[in-house]
Parts: sequence; structure tokens; C-alpha cells
Amino acid sequence: MSSSRPGGSPALTRFDLLLFLMVSIWGANFSLVKIALREFPELVFNALRLLIASSLFLGAIWWQQRATPRPALTRTEWQRVVVLGLIGHLVYQFLFLGGLKRTSVANGSLIMGTTPVIVALLSAWTGHERISLQRWIGAAISFTGLYIVVGAQAGAGNPIGDLLVLASTVCWATYSVASVPLLKKHSPMVVTGYTMTVGATAYTLAAVPALQSMDWAQVSMTGWGLMVASAVFALALAYLIWYSSVQRVGSTRTAAWSNLTPVMAMSIAALWIGEGLAVRQLAGAAVIFAGLIMTRRG
Repeated sequence: MSSSRPGGSPALTRFDLLLFLMVSIWGANFSLVKIALREFPELVFNALRLLIASSLFLGAIWWQQRATPRPALTRTEWQRVVVLGLIGHLVYQFLFLGGLKRTSVANGSLIMGTTPVIVALLSAWTGHERISLQRWIGAAISFTGLYIVVGAQAGAGNPIGDLLVLASTVCWATYSVASVPLLKKHSPMVVTGYTMTVGATAYTLAAVPALQSMDWAQVSMTGWGLMVASAVFALALAYLIWYSSVQRVGSTRTAAWSNLTPVMAMSIAALWIGEGLAVRQLAGAAVIFAGLIMTRRG
């Protein structure tokens, strides 16, 4: 349960802090992946990190079940897990990578920033959440801040690439909202672990030719370390935080934090790989924070 400060202002909750950690991990992951892909082909890199992350989840689920037995998934729930795994891990990954190959990073970031709006629309349409006017206003303000951050450079994209990234965003939003019925009965670890395992298996099968032709000698110890770090933190830990928050505070409020990811990505890139920060980007970050605060209070 969240607490409130005098005057009705909601205090930061444990999940707010965890969500901040999540967007920090995803922000750092942009720079991490950019460096790692100098040594890994994209299909191989993604297949390996999905396999590692899903293996971690399966091990944790086995340990959890051993300590505290929980209800098994029904046949209908397994069908939903398979569909979610294919949408949220197989189709999403292919669309996202394919889109980023064909459009600019600025365009991709701006389009991915529509996640909270799409999640809110789907949540309202499915009846999972009732979205207040203040949350809609907060989402609009955050989206405005996101446009300030990347919009001035968003003209260099390819329309096909933009559509692919938009489609991947819809997949992620659908994945998040459609998981709500499962999360009412099962833990975030179970839902995330099983759906990721389904997606990882399908993705790896599709990546078999790339894995077979891979020159493993070209990958350094640093490259392997970055790939494992991306799997453990960006996929396993961050996904678990996402679904834990969806279960506890709802998909709309959780998704609002994703607007911070581009801000974190640029800040970390400036420190790690020397990409500069403009005044416009700092101003946009402030607007995004304002929208997040309003969304929380809504």
C-alpha cells in the first residue's frame, strides 16, 4: 500500500523505486547493446540473452515451487502463455530490431514513447483499469517531453522502419495488458518466466542459421560479459520488476515510467560512450518528470 504526504501528495513507494531502477537498467542497456553488437550479430546476441534469461526464470520458478507449492497453470492459461510469449518475445523482438535497422534512433525512441498511451487505451478498452483525466493529461505531458527530447531529430527515419517500431510497441503494450488475468492468479516470476521461455525457444529456432554460421572466436571476454549482463539485468531483472509492478499498481501507471527510458539512455550514453547532451534534451527530461508526477497522482 502506498503512503501519502501531508496535503494528499503520494509518497514514493517501493515499486516507484524499483521502476526507476528498471528504466535505469533499460537506459544503460542501449549503450551496452551498442557496444556488444560490434562483436555479435543481432540474431545471435538476442537468442543467447533470451536463452540465459529464460533459464534463470525457470530455475527460480523451480526453486519457488519447491519452497512454496503454488497452483499449476490450467490448459487455458497455458494457451494464453504461449500466445503472450509469441507476441511479447518473438514478434516484438523481430519487429523492434527490424524497425531500428530501417529508421533513426530518434524516431524509434519517439515511437516507443507512445507505450503509456497505447497501454492506457488497451487497459480502458478491456476494462482492466479506469483511466482518470489527470492520468491522460500526465501521459500527454510526458509524451510532449519525449518529443522535446528527440522530436527535433526525428525526420531522418524510413516510413517502413517507423511502422515496424510502432507495431513492436503495440506488441509490447498488448503483452503487458493481456497478462493481467494471469497475474491475478500467478506470480510475476511465473508469468514472465514461462512467456519468455516460449518466446526464447521460438526465437532461437529462427536464429539457428545465424548461430551455425557464427564465428565464435571473434567475441572477446568483454563481449560475452556485456551479453550476459544484458540478459541478467535488462531481460530477467527488469522484466520481473515490470510485471511485479503491473500486478501491484496496474499497467497504466507502470507504463508511464517507460517515458523515462530515453532520458536515462541519453544520460548514460553521455557518460559511458561520450554522446553529448543538448539543452533541449535536459528540458524535455524535466517535462517528462512532470508528466510522471501527474500520472502518479492520477
